[in-house]
This record gives sequence, structure tokens and C-alpha cells, in this order.
Amino acid sequence: MHRRNIVAGLALVATATLALAGCATGAGDSGTGEPAAGDEYGLIEAGTLTVCSDIPYAPFEFEGGDNGTGYTGFDIDLLDAVAKKLDLKLSVQDVGFDALQSGTTLAAGTCDIGASAMTITEERKANIDFSDPYYDSLQSLLVRTDSGIESIDDLSGKNVGVQQGTTGESYATANATGAQLVQYPSDGELWPAMQAGQIDAILQDQPVNLEHEKADSAYKIVETYNTDESYGFAFAKGEKDALLEAVNGALKDLRDSGDYQTIYDNYFTAK
Repeated sequence: MHRRNIVAGLALVATATLALAGCATGAGDSGTGEPAAGDEYGLIEAGTLTVCSDIPYAPFEFEGGDNGTGYTGFDIDLLDAVAKKLDLKLSVQDVGFDALQSGTTLAAGTCDIGASAMTITEERKANIDFSDPYYDSLQSLLVRTDSGIESIDDLSGKNVGVQQGTTGESYATANATGAQLVQYPSDGELWPAMQAGQIDAILQDQPVNLEHEKADSAYKIVETYNTDESYGFAFAKGEKDALLEAVNGALKDLRDSGDYQTIYDNYFTAK
């Protein structure tokens, strides 16, 4: 027998052995005869809740922490607690916000859930399924303390930075009369542009602008705007019903137990 036939024969034996092993344990299980955690949720990786987020966007998501993902923040810590409730590990991927909020990233199967301080809107609900609300949002206007800008009415002729695809951009478009809106992909570009004098103001989520105000006394929030909107975790449209229901259940449990409030206070309560 030629060597190639011997090798082929051994390969067939190995393949048959693996097939029998697969029948014994079941595809996607943990190797103990039990299904892997989260199999009922259609996760892209068994046993792991994979999250997509546009980072940095402190205090909701930024680098750091000790949960093993390399990231932390209110959104990340809350989903880490949710994952633990579902007996899952947490994994986080940094993605662009515009593709995430449009549903493109979720539809592509890049992740199981989107968590990026995303406001629930009717427009987004056309392409995304949302969890129950987990945070009530406010918009705000950040300026230099010596700018002379005291309200949104003072923005005519000014360059106002906004994050593309956000509620802040929509609010500025509707209300910042005469302003020149300058779009940026994330706060990671907005804030340096403000510091470099390329824009005169930032209109975006109040907690994010508050982080900048705390970090540098040369900047201040002069107004906040109640848009009667809330953040939700995002899912591919019509594809993750079981996971969405489980996340909603975990969020309720975390509220009932007080664990949600503990996480919230860590980021939003003055110390």
C-alpha cells in the first residue's frame, strides 16, 4: 500500500472517531453531556455574551476595569452583571456607532447585543429590537468658560460638535439655529477637537459632557435638555427574541435586588 493510502485510511478512522464523539456529547455542548450555557439564546459564541460598543464614551464605556474584557463603564458593568445572571462570560468589541445604531453591525452577526448609550427611537426600532429602558437620557451643551455662550440661542455662527447618528445631532439640528454642525464619529474625536479650538461647543449626552467638565475647569455645561428618551440595549431585528427576554428578566432582577442601583451610584452619584 502506498503511503498516501495509509494516511488516507488513518484520516478516515480519525474522522469516524470524532463523529462518534460528537454524537456522544452533542454539538456545541460543554463536553460533559450538557448543552453549553446560553445555547438557547443563539449566541455567536457558546457560553459568551458578545457585546458591541463604540468606545470611548465615558462614563458609559471606556478602557479599563477588571472584568476580563479590557473595558468598563456603566453599560459594560451592567451587562457584566446581566451576563452573570445568565451564567455567561462577557466579551466586548469596539465598533463604530453609526453602523451599530443603524442595525448594520447587529444584522451582520458581529455581536449578540449592542450597548453604547443608545437612545431608543422610533426610527431605530425599524431596524433594531430594544431591551426595556435602562437609563433616562439628557442632552447638554458644553462650552469653554470664557466663550460667552450661555445657551443654545447663542450658537448662531458657531461650530458645534455632534456625534454622527445620535440624539444630540438630531436635537442640535432642530434647535441650534444658525449653528454650523460638525459631525464626528465618537466622543474620542469630539473632545480633542474641542480642546484644540476646532469647535466652539459640544452637544451630546449630559453624563459624557459632565466627565469633561470634571476633568478640565476651562469647560462647563451651560444647559441640559430633556428629550424624554431612554437608553436601551440593542438586538438584531427579529433574531434574538429569547436573548432579549432573558436580558429584560435579568435587568428586572438587578433592579429588584438593588444591584442596578449600586452600579448606577458608582457612576452617577456625587462622591
